[in-house]
Amino acid sequence: MFAEIITIGDELLTGNTIDSNSAFIAQKLTERGYWVKRITTVGDDVGDIKTVIREVLSRKPEVLIIAGGLGPTHDDVTMLAVAKALNLELELREDALRRIEEFYLELYEKGFIDDPKINEARKKMAYLPRGAEILNNPVGAAPGAFLIHGGTKIFVLPGMPREMKAMLENEVLPRLGRRVFVQKKLLAEITDESKLAPILNETLSKFRVKIHSSPKGFGKYIGIILFGESEEEIERAKEFMEERGIRFEEV
Repeated sequence: MFAEIITIGDELLTGNTIDSNSAFIAQKLTERGYWVKRITTVGDDVGDIKTVIREVLSRKPEVLIIAGGLGPTHDDVTMLAVAKALNLELELREDALRRIEEFYLELYEKGFIDDPKINEARKKMAYLPRGAEILNNPVGAAPGAFLIHGGTKIFVLPGMPREMKAMLENEVLPRLGRRVFVQKKLLAEITDESKLAPILNETLSKFRVKIHSSPKGFGKYIGIILFGESEEEIERAKEFMEERGIRFEEV
């Protein structure tokens, strides 16, 4: 099973904001047994977002997670872009609007804002692609959306890390189920990654694992992460490499 991630925001492309969202999402998907094949970042432009979504869907991932651009400001255009990419209309969701009203009223009662009334900017967040399932945002105003298109599960989440993380944990992961998945972190006692490469290639051809290597410069160790669907397969791959002269230390 493979997945892709799209993060959205001009601030990511200019370097003014570090994209921590994609790393968090990728880690959680990996833990669930998904191979994250691509992470794409795109700015706040409806046409660009639509194009990227369609490109991703053409590769038919099992899961696509989109993060960013769900707020009330003029450059929060992700829901519109998703709708256009899927040839859907946006529709006002009264249930989402009620949740947004409750959120701003709560902020007003706590003294955080001066006016709880729903203006057009706030109302905009209640528009979702037709047929989408609302994803509840427990710590923010903007709801997310869940759709299935051509066999791909599409999740649209806010870009604020606190909101994204809460919704990923509470709304997304339960809809993905759990698959047996194992990763083992090791340090290979070898000074030159080029000498390790042919052994890794041979291992990949013989075992149902994926391998990530992280060179530490020309020092004593190279970091290795083995990914597989069982402890047994991981251990067989490790033993195979040890038989070819690689010594490991577990991290």
